[in-house]
Amino acid sequence: MKPLVYDLTLEGWEAWAAERGLPRFRAAQIFDWLYVKRVTDFAAMTNLPKQLRAQLDEEFRFAALEEITHMKSQDGTMKFLFGLHDQHVIETVIMRHQYGNSVCVTTQVGCRIGCTFCASTLGGLKRNLTAGEIVAQVVKCQQMLDAEGERVSSIVVMGSGEPFENYEATMDFLRIVIDEKGLNIGQRHITVSTSGIVPNIYRFADEDTQINLAVSIHAPNDALRSKLMPVNRRYPFDDLIEACKYYIEKTGRRITFEYALIGGVNDQPEHAAELAEVLQGMLCHVNLIPVNHVPERKYVRTPREDIFGFKKVLEHNGINTTIRREQGHDIAAACGQLRAKHMQSITG
Repeated sequence: MKPLVYDLTLEGWEAWAAERGLPRFRAAQIFDWLYVKRVTDFAAMTNLPKQLRAQLDEEFRFAALEEITHMKSQDGTMKFLFGLHDQHVIETVIMRHQYGNSVCVTTQVGCRIGCTFCASTLGGLKRNLTAGEIVAQVVKCQQMLDAEGERVSSIVVMGSGEPFENYEATMDFLRIVIDEKGLNIGQRHITVSTSGIVPNIYRFADEDTQINLAVSIHAPNDALRSKLMPVNRRYPFDDLIEACKYYIEKTGRRITFEYALIGGVNDQPEHAAELAEVLQGMLCHVNLIPVNHVPERKYVRTPREDIFGFKKVLEHNGINTTIRREQGHDIAAACGQLRAKHMQSITG
């Protein structure tokens, strides 16, 4: 299988051109056609020599994603199910905000992390996506928005999969989308979420970027987190907190802690008080997420009054806290839900 035309960073294109004795500016031209003009075939790259276009066509493929279906929420959220070349499917979401359009991308087909409240893990991990398959999700969304005269203004790497278990591809994806000669998405408008892959939190801290980091914590202690998130047995809670402190110290940037509230499991005032104690003194923000009901799971939503009660305890202890605004609630917009329904439909 030929590599995707979206797999290469600008530096990658420059190296490709140099290996073939081409002038360096050809790389910038190719990059411009891909991400500024957003063409969908090599023949459209009219300022490239015909021979070079033929060479590109011989070495790379354009097609990355085939739209299988999409759903549109009453709030404007759009969720897409895309087919890949090997019959696997992934999800991508466009979320509409007052400040612009945000795209939530997927980094793996399925997920092996095993969080007990998440639909993404149903069926386990099938494979990692290439950098180009992640980039293609943003390009596809931008092409759709082009028709409306709008643009992708922010990206969240929070779809199915664990980005830090597909670290190299995720980092190449980030380098491509932030490049000023390409899509030029501002680094501070991008957030990468991890379930707590400790070694790569340290690695990410040393990358010297302005990209935001979110950590899915979901519990205030080791024992409860291990029940909810098997990854905690590999990277214990205390080690995770130490890695987060290193990130804050190294970058000077605030971490967002994602906390899914599950009725009667991790949503009591004592859980909030314990979490506040753990996070005391850290440059952080807690984003409370009322858990989506997944038919295959038995968890229930936290009552509204308990959500606000949890928030109040955290704020009383000086922890900056918000409740995530729900989007796409009517279209199975939680990670993995649409893919799970599709897989059920084709397997009977």
